[in-house]
Amino acid sequence: MAADVKPLFNGKNLDGWEIIGDGQWTVMADGTLVGQRIADLRKMMVPGAAFTTPQQYSAWMNSQSWLYTKRDDFGEFDLHVEYWTKTAGNSGVSIRDASRAKWAITIPVDYTKTPSKIGYEIQINNRYPDPHPSGSIYGFVDAPKDAQHDDDWNVMDISSRNDKITVSLNGRVVAEHPGDPKRSKTGPIGLQLHDQFSISQFRNIRIREIGH
Repeated sequence: MAADVKPLFNGKNLDGWEIIGDGQWTVMADGTLVGQRIADLRKMMVPGAAFTTPQQYSAWMNSQSWLYTKRDDFGEFDLHVEYWTKTAGNSGVSIRDASRAKWAITIPVDYTKTPSKIGYEIQINNRYPDPHPSGSIYGFVDAPKDAQHDDDWNVMDISSRNDKITVSLNGRVVAEHPGDPKRSKTGPIGLQLHDQFSISQFRNIRIREIGH
């Protein structure tokens, strides 16, 4: 590891990170970070047990959870993340989101104020029914569909510069965009659990900050 590259996740505990919402984030013995939702879905599906309408169930099911860095001033950097998510899984990496996902964990979610609308979300999608493939800068530019290894570990590198965001997936540049000039150039870094069926894993999260 280069001298100016530092671990963002220490592989031992959640020091420096903050759980947003009802996700469970644990560190396995091998240093892998596991995020999952732990509601008893069997009970949730019993008619009348928790929801009286399909709309109520959908609003609950689609509420998000995130894991954010406590630091909120990351500006220009190179971020390395290795990730896995289950089949039909949806996750993402957030940058520059000053809201820290506060409107994404509500029931229902306010989709006008999710991290991808305030900052930027780099999509992670393992055959989830969403048109944006992994590596996409959500809402700005889509990555090609063939860059990800489905149902396996993948390597994502995010280059954040004031005038450009660049995403590489498994060593291949898949998305570039200058960003929205109205949005912040700095913010925290977050990892997403998209819905109540989410299971995602991350490892080897490290960062090189430009100018630090």
